[in-house]
Amino acid sequence: MYINLKTQILGVGLSLVLYSCSTPALIQKEESASMPTGYAQNLTDTTNSAQLLWKDYFNDSYLSALIDTALSNNQELNIMLMEIAIAKNEVGAKKGEYLPKVGVGIGTGVDKVGRYTSQGANDANTDIAPGVEFPDPLGDLRLTANLSWELDVWKKLRNSRKSAYMKYLSSIEGKNFMVTNLIAEIADSYYELLALDNELEIVNQNITIQNDALNVMRMQKKSAKVTQLPVNRFEALLLNTKSLVPIIEQKIIEAENMINFLVGRFPQKVERQTTSFIDLKVNYINIGTPNQLLENRPDIRQAELMLASKKLDVKIAKANFYPSLGLSSRVGLQAFNLSYLARSPESIIYSLIGDLAVPIINRKGIKAMYQSANNKQIQAVYEYEKTILNAYIDVSNQSAKFKNLNKSVILKKQEVALLTASISISNTLFKSARADYMEVLLTQKEALESKFELVETKKEQMSTFVKVYKSLGGGWKIN
Repeated sequence: MYINLKTQILGVGLSLVLYSCSTPALIQKEESASMPTGYAQNLTDTTNSAQLLWKDYFNDSYLSALIDTALSNNQELNIMLMEIAIAKNEVGAKKGEYLPKVGVGIGTGVDKVGRYTSQGANDANTDIAPGVEFPDPLGDLRLTANLSWELDVWKKLRNSRKSAYMKYLSSIEGKNFMVTNLIAEIADSYYELLALDNELEIVNQNITIQNDALNVMRMQKKSAKVTQLPVNRFEALLLNTKSLVPIIEQKIIEAENMINFLVGRFPQKVERQTTSFIDLKVNYINIGTPNQLLENRPDIRQAELMLASKKLDVKIAKANFYPSLGLSSRVGLQAFNLSYLARSPESIIYSLIGDLAVPIINRKGIKAMYQSANNKQIQAVYEYEKTILNAYIDVSNQSAKFKNLNKSVILKKQEVALLTASISISNTLFKSARADYMEVLLTQKEALESKFELVETKKEQMSTFVKVYKSLGGGWKIN
């Protein structure tokens, strides 16, 4: 048995003194980001819409069905779930590194030594038992239990496991952030699809109106009240409007396929509501206080966990400057013949060895790795601060935009109502010769453009309604 623990313990103590004096100083930058007490638009509201489940926030049964399907079938989300499983396995692997490693071994072999050697001459003159000589060649049978253990004196291995666990939790938050983005993307595409349906309906209605106006012009030409010019102008406007139909239909196909991709299925018709898109109701949004972002936004919590992991990585890198202490032992049975293997204590073997490894030659490399870990930790602090700042600005922008778009939709509805009424007025005035055909033509064109603008404004409003929920950190809470 080989062991000299007293000498090794003294060596450890001496190394501690030497390396604790020569280890580089740790340069840390603590988190300096602090959240304001409120948003510029709202300083007192403490209710937060992110606490609502997405099924309560988006109260559309068709949209809910699409989101449910996506949460099960979306390929990107399933890939992220595998990343979480990999990160969890890393935690288990790191845990096993600081536990003793125990194994059982069985071995056999044959050793033939020369007769005219020291060992050969000694074996030839030695009897195992009266009348029993050493066999030639000499067999070797072994049955042993082996143990090796690196003593985690500086918590290097335990910190490594904690760091892996923080990364595992960070991957979960990454998945939550992906869920929030996925729900928002599906909702945004769904509302875009409804807007396209509304645009197609508007175009078809205007085709009917313009076709009636063209017939009136043709009748007026037959009665010699107008020339061919207004007939051509009205017919050109009608053709221009008809040309919008295939363009919008193509956009509808692409919007449906985008939704199908997000829910993880092949192209098919997307079931959706048929009520007027313009009349869609939006819930009142409570943006809450900035501090609630720290609880609700998965990307902030992900950055925070990554920062905690990087701090542990610095401690791990620092521990590389200190000596490592390991123990290894072996106990078992060894004999040259199976019949002697079970004889005790003659066939028993054992050993206990302590190892002390002190980094000397590669100290510059270890120092570089330490400085790199420290720089990554500071980088993680900046990333954490940037994430918080981005979240605050995102909520501030989207909430203000939502309020302003609400006002814009109301004004656009009034504009559309006036121009729609002006179509019948201009037709009546034209028939009574109190308005020329250009006024009728421009009124129809302006009415169509205003309706499109209203749809675009409403679509932007619904998109912002989605983005506010996303910016607040809502959507990832399933139950």
